[in-house]
Amino acid sequence: MNAQAVPDRELTERPDGYQGPNLSPVGLEHRAQWFADGVVALMATLPPKDNNGLIVGGDAALIVDAGITPAISAQIQAQAAVLTDRPVRYLVNTTYHGDHTFGNAAFPDEVVVISSRLNKENMSDLDNEKRQRTGNMYGAEAEFDAVTRWRTPDVVFDDFAEIDLGGRVVQLWQFGPGNGPGDTVVYVPDTRTAWTGNYVCHAGIAPMLLQGGPEPYLASLRKMRETLPDMAIVVPGHGPMGNALEAVDWLIGYLEQLRDEVAVAVAAGKTLEQVQSQVTNPWAETLVPSLIAALHDYAVPAEIATQGLLMLCRNLHRLNVLATYRSQSRSA
Repeated sequence: MNAQAVPDRELTERPDGYQGPNLSPVGLEHRAQWFADGVVALMATLPPKDNNGLIVGGDAALIVDAGITPAISAQIQAQAAVLTDRPVRYLVNTTYHGDHTFGNAAFPDEVVVISSRLNKENMSDLDNEKRQRTGNMYGAEAEFDAVTRWRTPDVVFDDFAEIDLGGRVVQLWQFGPGNGPGDTVVYVPDTRTAWTGNYVCHAGIAPMLLQGGPEPYLASLRKMRETLPDMAIVVPGHGPMGNALEAVDWLIGYLEQLRDEVAVAVAAGKTLEQVQSQVTNPWAETLVPSLIAALHDYAVPAEIATQGLLMLCRNLHRLNVLATYRSQSRSA
């Protein structure tokens, strides 16, 4: 398999001592942040738990991502009912991962679930998906007992789709592989705001190479930058929102450096352990200043939020080195 290939399944191997993001629903609430009348980010009050979104037109409303459990889904729907009197007609999944989709089944049948075709194709094994996310529950594993059905999208698209909510058009884009093979971006042109799930986070937050190496991801990000040059704000699936093009450019730079440094090491016959110690770690000392500033928006004390995210990014970086090493070793 070459470095451009995207595996059929998520990488199950993890670095020694790895600790992933805490996605437990315990204590999770969402704070509404308005961009315009009817365009609202629902930001998790505890980073890096899942963010969501509400987009409203004259006729209908759309929710971005369903939450990790039926109870969180009900919480999101209740908040939407307070924020708008328009009926929720659509639910968009930005990824197939369970923390974004396990709540699908708690939406009424008349709500149309939409995502990319590749996301739906990856929603075929509920037991496996629950096992994959269990490591992110940190003592709240019993919450998954309520997840008994994985509702898959009713409508799928390949590259692009539009939804007219009545005076407001929402664009859905699938630019190519990223965190997963079918990452879906929800873009609202009139506010220049993009909900990006696991695909793009605030500049300075490590991505997760869970299903492939940097090369396919880089091609997708360049396509996104070319297609949406006016994009101003990114609302990620996890962590604070931020400047969109800054976030994309930062991620491209990180993945390019990771790709190039690991390629040199693989060509020199270095072991994984040697590569882990030699590849540049952007989080060796601290977070980028704009990210530290963004963490002040949370109720969590800024120093605690900063140190927690710093440790998480160090863990994710080790995962990314591992994934890149495996993908390049196979193609060598």
